[in-house]
Amino acid sequence: MEFTTEPFDLDEAPAHAVVAREVIQSADLDAVDVGPFGNTAEGRDDAVLTAVDRLLRESLAAGATRVSLQVNVIGEGEK
Repeated sequence: MEFTTEPFDLDEAPAHAVVAREVIQSADLDAVDVGPFGNTAEGRDDAVLTAVDRLLRESLAAGATRVSLQVNVIGEGEK
């Protein structure tokens, strides 16, 4: 998956961005890469879906006004 949260603040990471980063880094995912303009993560279907649910709920609660999200399925996933 790939995601970004908005609004952006180039001087300091906003609370919603910090929350999103913490959610993804603490999730049971295989690979995580966080950066100032985009974030990626890979993992089993169930782990990604659980992380997406938490990501949306917690980053919106922390002040995000938009979450852009893309999920790609690569190969056979765990069902």
